[in-house]
Amino acid sequence: MVVRDHLRVYIPSSPAPGSQHHSLVSSHLCSPPSPTRSAFLSSIIENSLIRLRRSADPMPSPPAVARTILVTGGAGYIGSHTVLQLLKGGFRTVVVDNLDNSSEVAVERVRELAGEFGKNLAFHRVDLRDREALENVFSSTTFDAVIHFAGLKAVGESVKKPLLYYNNNLIGTINLFEVMVAYGCKKLVFSSSATVYGWPKEVPCTEEVPLCAMNPYGRTKLMTEDICRDICQGDNDWDIILLRYFNPVGAHPSGCIGEDPQGIPNNLMPFVQQVAVGRRPALTVFGNDYSTKDGTGVRDYIHVIDLADGHIAALQKLFEGSHIGCEAYNLGSGKGTSVLEMVTAFEKASGKVLLFFFYDLL
Repeated sequence: MVVRDHLRVYIPSSPAPGSQHHSLVSSHLCSPPSPTRSAFLSSIIENSLIRLRRSADPMPSPPAVARTILVTGGAGYIGSHTVLQLLKGGFRTVVVDNLDNSSEVAVERVRELAGEFGKNLAFHRVDLRDREALENVFSSTTFDAVIHFAGLKAVGESVKKPLLYYNNNLIGTINLFEVMVAYGCKKLVFSSSATVYGWPKEVPCTEEVPLCAMNPYGRTKLMTEDICRDICQGDNDWDIILLRYFNPVGAHPSGCIGEDPQGIPNNLMPFVQQVAVGRRPALTVFGNDYSTKDGTGVRDYIHVIDLADGHIAALQKLFEGSHIGCEAYNLGSGKGTSVLEMVTAFEKASGKVLLFFFYDLL
């Protein structure tokens, strides 16, 4: 773990001798946007996080009365960082996760990082589609709110396996909502995505831009948002905040938790990290002739801890006391960063020199 120039870098452990390396990255997983989309990706606004922070401190002092929060998918990348921030904020936290693309090791590391607050963390290996197992969790603990991360999230995979995504993301979510109703828990922060916008004609992209998801993953997020809006319309006891965020990166300063997915990564930085430790021989950069300052794709990246703080801010807003119904917020840095800029920043922070080559998309 190296912290330099305020850039946190997570470097996963080196592979075991003889482990398999993959030399190429599938283009549908990390190809940069087309030139016409660069303006959109480089201008994601941060106004929503500012709006949240105006109404709630994203890193609150421990509440006078400790609240208990259920975090689905809390062993994952964003979930684990959010759980740590919850514990530091004085919340009792229960994680449910099926560990399909995560590890219980992350939960134990969060417990260690939380120090004296680690005793307030519980973990259950549960798939949200298992209604009985989920009900057992709710019957044993009274929850004040739920933060819902759990779900499959690879855009490319969702195109190839749409039924898997609809089954996992929607059935699991409906089970969760029905069990929440049964046990009287009606406060929710939902981990949505900027994919619900598709490729909007208007930039910058505000929360008022028409929604138009363009792949099965994005549609599961949009459908879940629709369900949330319908729930709030039908029952005024519900309060829900939808957080639409863009490209999470980075790691906790300790380096103990970060993005180290099982299987082929979905995002740029895990590929970069794996090249740095020798798990991949080189990084494939898809395209270098885009209408950007260095010809590579530009995206809006938000640090995972800032993103976690955004979830805490949303949670605090739910506990303010006033009825809000269903509200949506974008979370982004407001600054576009290219693939090569990310690679250069990683090299500077880690001291590693990365081998990469360009792949012509034409």
